[in-house]
Amino acid sequence: MAVHTTRMLLLGAVAMFEPVNGYQIRRELVSWHVDEWANLGPGSIYSGLSTLEKLGQVVRHDLDDDGRTVAVYEITDAGRGELARLLGEGLETVTLFNAVAFNAAFGMLPLLAREVAIRHLEVRIEVLDRSTEEWDPGAGELAPPHAVHGVRHWLELLREERSWLVRTIERLRAGDFDLAGEPWRWVPPTDDPGRQMQADRERYRRMLAGLAAEGGSAPVS
Repeated sequence: MAVHTTRMLLLGAVAMFEPVNGYQIRRELVSWHVDEWANLGPGSIYSGLSTLEKLGQVVRHDLDDDGRTVAVYEITDAGRGELARLLGEGLETVTLFNAVAFNAAFGMLPLLAREVAIRHLEVRIEVLDRSTEEWDPGAGELAPPHAVHGVRHWLELLREERSWLVRTIERLRAGDFDLAGEPWRWVPPTDDPGRQMQADRERYRRMLAGLAAEGGSAPVS
C-alpha cells in the first residue's frame, strides 16, 4: 500500500477518536480489515504512529493510567492539514486497477464537512469520466484480445462506480450520513468496543487537562 494511504488511515483514526491510545487505534483499524484490503498490519500501525510523531503530525502523551504507562495520541494542526490534503487526494484520484486510497478516504468521510465531501465526490466524477474515455482500448490497440477484454472489465467497474457516486451525492444532499459538525445519530451496539473507547477518551481528556493545569504536557486540541 502507498505510504500516503497508510498515513491517511492513521491520521484519520487519531482524528476520529483522540485522545486515543495505540492499542485502540490498532483494534479499530483491524476491525476495518485493513490487513486484507489495505495491506496494513498491526506492526505497521505502531511504526506508522512513531513516524507521524517525528513528523509533528501527532503528539504522544505518556500517561499514568492506574499504575501503568499508556501512550495516548492527539493530532496536531499540521496533522489536520495533511489529513485534509490526503482525504481530498484519496477521494478525487481515479486509478484503473486500485481503489485502496478511495476506500480509505471514504471510510473517513465523517471527518469532512458535508459540502466539502460533496465537492470532492463531484470532482471524482469529472476525473472518472475523463479517465474512462482515455483508458478505453480501441479496436486498433496493439494488445492481445483477452488483455483488451480485461481492461474493459475494469472500465465497467468504474462506470458502475460512477452510478454509485451519483447516488451517494444525492444522499449527501438529502442529509444522509453523519458528517463533521453535525449531530452523530448512529448508535453502536451495546457490546461495541467504541463505547469503552469513548469512556477512555473522556478520562484521558481529564488527565491531559490536569497535566496542563500543572504545567506539564498540554492537549493540542
